[in-house]
Amino acid sequence: MATNSEFTDLLAAVEKAHPVIRANGLEAEEKSRVPEQNLRLLEEAGVFRMAVPARFGGLDLGIADQGAVISEIARACPSTGWAMTVWLTGARMAAFYPDKAQEEVFAGGSVRVSIGFAPTGTLVPTEGGYLLNGRWNYNTGCHGADWDGLAAMLEHPDGTTEEFLALVPMSELSITDDWDVTSGSGTGSATTTAKDVFVPAHRVASYGEIMSTGVPGRWNSTAKGREYGVVPFIMSAYALMAVGVARGAYGLFLDRLPGRGITYTSWTDQKQHPLTQIQVATAANKIDAAEALSSKWLDLLQRRADAGEDPTLEERAIVRGRTAFAGQLAKEAVELLQTASGASVIKRDVPFQRFHRDILGFTLHALAQVNVNMEVQGRVLLGLDPGTDIL
Repeated sequence: MATNSEFTDLLAAVEKAHPVIRANGLEAEEKSRVPEQNLRLLEEAGVFRMAVPARFGGLDLGIADQGAVISEIARACPSTGWAMTVWLTGARMAAFYPDKAQEEVFAGGSVRVSIGFAPTGTLVPTEGGYLLNGRWNYNTGCHGADWDGLAAMLEHPDGTTEEFLALVPMSELSITDDWDVTSGSGTGSATTTAKDVFVPAHRVASYGEIMSTGVPGRWNSTAKGREYGVVPFIMSAYALMAVGVARGAYGLFLDRLPGRGITYTSWTDQKQHPLTQIQVATAANKIDAAEALSSKWLDLLQRRADAGEDPTLEERAIVRGRTAFAGQLAKEAVELLQTASGASVIKRDVPFQRFHRDILGFTLHALAQVNVNMEVQGRVLLGLDPGTDIL
């Protein structure tokens, strides 16, 4: 596991890269993917080593430290921050596979693993493994990924079907550049296609195993400290990404204030207006509240991991609720500042508008929608079952 100094150095390197990543925001949007320069800077900083087990030369950072780095990246570029949540979750998933698969995926000590969660592919048994066919839409970060974790259905001899996740090198897949959206364009969530791709058996695992405790018998099946569960991990990463976006938008709003008046009024300095003061204070408190709330679920998940225990279903449901609520607070902060930004904020060369559009899009994701997650949390608080197995 990484030392405190290694984490501090990594975070400092990301902060140093911040201006360049921010400046590349328009390129990310125009090219519909994370720019190569961003990838290079983050690779040099060691970001893609964060979720790789120390056994393979990775930093093996805890969930709170990874979240802090994701947040800092999102503060510079929302879309790059969103892609990071996926790549790091994919790396955590890879650590749930058999040893041989882990050795392949983590061979370089640094890796980006995209995910196609929707089971829109099929697996057919063949000698030594399976043939994979299918198309996966919304495959975030696929252009910059080394591997892809793709959900597919397998039909058993008795006619029943079961969902599996196959780990496939991106070089064996094709990408259709069909990601044409108004929010999160830079995430590069294009469509990935597999046509008769051979996947060895050790790189195919059941959905249930990967989403719960992983494949039995792997070297780290009894390891402590990093087993958070896939859904709690990605929800935590999402929430801290959203906080980073809000902090970035907040900074951009303040940067634009000097010298700005309020058009068609006698106010020559917007920051002197009481309403602006209230809006800034409210936005700052929403962001701080979201970050403070994160300590509750992060502490819970780390305590469970350190003890070698899985969070209970009730705890997982509460994590879903808290993370989504934190994301909602972050979105509300950005929306509030947008209303105080004036008409010029809609210009494409003004970064704030991209932060605003991106966080609106991100909070529409099925796992991020606040009302759905509040229902899940509320059910367990009232003594009911969570109403979903996506926990």
